[in-house]
Amino acid sequence: MTLRPPLRGRLPTAAEALPGRSGAVEPGGPHPVLNHPLTPPWPEGLEEALFGMGCFWGAERLFWQVQGIWTTVVGYAGGHTPNPSYEEVCSGWTGHAEVVRVVFDPQRLSYGRLLRLFWESHDPTQGFRQGNDVGSQYRSLTGFHGARQERLARESAHAYGARLRSRGYGEITTEILPAPRFYAAEPRHQQYLWKNPAGYCGLRGSGVSCPRVVGEDGG
Repeated sequence: MTLRPPLRGRLPTAAEALPGRSGAVEPGGPHPVLNHPLTPPWPEGLEEALFGMGCFWGAERLFWQVQGIWTTVVGYAGGHTPNPSYEEVCSGWTGHAEVVRVVFDPQRLSYGRLLRLFWESHDPTQGFRQGNDVGSQYRSLTGFHGARQERLARESAHAYGARLRSRGYGEITTEILPAPRFYAAEPRHQQYLWKNPAGYCGLRGSGVSCPRVVGEDGG
């Protein structure tokens, strides 16, 4: 399929987006670090979180190193195109961001701790970029599951935004939305930095710590 010239500076409308395909991409597995499946169903009692914070290679490695994480999967979310390819996402014509699906045990790791790790590990004020990675696929995004995750996500964004502004940063541009449909990325992208330890990682935080919010629990 021949792609259109890259779309820069905005997201496509649903009518403009690439058509994608009906068949889902199988991510492979099991996870080579955590030794758990990359596709649901998950064991009872586990929860999901969804984070987009730039290139998904480094973001995934960040999360799989945390105690209480059951599995991590990279993919695409937040756009219109069903079952997109990596090349289609990079064109800008799907509307998707590169994201990490995080499956975790809430008895061992709080969602609040995951939020603080998310905020502190990238710069959520940069719009359609992270550092030298430029494009709508690199935008900051978090998808929440349920009312409690929504409340914590919005309250932590408010608290962290105030702290960032006090340090001279601009407004947070992170999309906070009900967890959109997740499309797994191709197997070659899954756990990329475990397979390629010297591979590219552009993940950089702001150096500003994120305060806890009321009710986030331990972790």
